[in-house]
Amino acid sequence: MNKRVLAVDDDIDILTMLNRFFAGYTPHYLLDTATDGSSAFAQLVKKPDLILLDVNLPDTDGFTLITQIRQVTSVPIIFLTARVSDQDKIRGLSAGGDDYVVKPFSLGELAARINAHLRRETTPKHQDQVAVFGSVVINYSAQTVTAGSEQLDLALKQYQLIAVLSQNPNQVFSREQLYEKVWGYDAEGDDHVIAEHIRRIRHQFEQCNVVTPIETVWGVGYRWQS
Repeated sequence: MNKRVLAVDDDIDILTMLNRFFAGYTPHYLLDTATDGSSAFAQLVKKPDLILLDVNLPDTDGFTLITQIRQVTSVPIIFLTARVSDQDKIRGLSAGGDDYVVKPFSLGELAARINAHLRRETTPKHQDQVAVFGSVVINYSAQTVTAGSEQLDLALKQYQLIAVLSQNPNQVFSREQLYEKVWGYDAEGDDHVIAEHIRRIRHQFEQCNVVTPIETVWGVGYRWQS
């Protein structure tokens, strides 16, 4: 099966060069490209096997972006950058990078490094069950929710509400349905507790300056906006 590589760089000439090179390279790689951090993060839904990451991007920097990426995937990440100081290299590798290639670089050397990193990947890919909704990342294996660069401090029931809604995006659930799914059919209590938990969840999203994906459908219930 062809491996998928995500190249993140705001230099269109470099992305074009990489496209041409890998189109005729054996083994063949499927190359996805992004010119800024937000579009790179959106490309993670394609589950790349390796990421090539520039440090200087128009909306963020590679050091910040890799911290967010590492909350989603553990695939190898190779920095491609003109920064050559030891401090920058240490910072990049400490942030979660696996390798550092300085521009200008040899395409043959880059391909050899990619091959070497992919050969060393011995752990099962995509072991964690992760969903990405814009700047919201949900790791169902770890039971964590991240908004922007901040992990939400959720009570268990609040996480479970998010899990039910996010695993059924755009489906409307009544408070009664959510109560039964999270608390159970035999639980003793009032489904009005759902509204309070939703309020607290939204407050945490607001504190992270992220618009809550949970939408109120008046007179019906709630749904997760995908």
